[in-house]
Amino acid sequence: MADTANTVISTRVRLARNLEGYPFPSHLKDERQAKEIIRMVSSGLSRLDEFKLCYMDAVSDAEALALQENHLISPNLLRNRKHSAVLLNREENVSIMINEEDHLREQCIVKGFDLKLAYETMSEIDNRISNSMKFAYDEQLGFLTACPTNLGTGLRASVMVFLPALTINGLMPRVIKSISRLGLTVRGIYGEGSRAEGYVYQISNEVTLGESEGFIISQVQEVVEKVCALEEVQRENLKNCASALEIEDDCLRSYGILTNCAKLSTDELIRYSASLKLGACLGYIKIDDISLIDELSVKMRPSNINASAQRELTPVERDVYRAQYTAKYLKKIIK
Repeated sequence: MADTANTVISTRVRLARNLEGYPFPSHLKDERQAKEIIRMVSSGLSRLDEFKLCYMDAVSDAEALALQENHLISPNLLRNRKHSAVLLNREENVSIMINEEDHLREQCIVKGFDLKLAYETMSEIDNRISNSMKFAYDEQLGFLTACPTNLGTGLRASVMVFLPALTINGLMPRVIKSISRLGLTVRGIYGEGSRAEGYVYQISNEVTLGESEGFIISQVQEVVEKVCALEEVQRENLKNCASALEIEDDCLRSYGILTNCAKLSTDELIRYSASLKLGACLGYIKIDDISLIDELSVKMRPSNINASAQRELTPVERDVYRAQYTAKYLKKIIK
């Protein structure tokens, strides 16, 4: 089995659900009904965990952007802020989006590769929600959803992976094609319609109808393990290819830039930290926990920087802050 630790960043399981007797959010024009759904769901969870309820029309643009950058809400939830909300648990690894494309988008995100944990966590919460309200369900079609692609289980299992070697060696188009034949898909870091930043991709199931939840989880598990094995082989190829010295030089130069620059944009951080992480995977840079580089990329998103600084910084101020923080952070974690 391939070592997934330096390839898999995180795992997410998401369930799409709708309440019986209410129109889908796209047809939910009555604000009273929208608020009623929010109250029902939040009430149903009040005894389950300490969830924090955030009405989207009550949070600032900066707070909303921070939630999105941290993958706790989707862009779709923000398109209808008047009628939408999100419930977050204390650890902020479980979020329940209310009145997004469906009445409920329940998701659990865990660090590393653990589909079983993410699924069991989300399944338990989903079962308890269903004890206090009735989901729209059909004996033949399964859970009824706004988009036909979510009919059936309503389950989307996603794994975020770091695939620099497959990308550099030009094999990603072939990998994506092979994965699509199995009913799975490959997307960018923020899901459908987004691009792959810093060699990061999401692998997830496409088919939800006619398959059991157990089959979907096991299929995604198997495919991700195979992709990790392919990435492992290609990383060895990078170390032994004709341009190995140039690759090593680029990785080390990235460390030099990240620890010595006066200002650093988000795009530059993503590009250079991806190269730095590749250098760590190839053994050119010594670091005990490679996932700390992923955490840096999240911490240094614009909204998170503003939250850390406790004020709205200008773009230039953010770039200076990012450069200073990144230099200190990397000098602590890299030997």
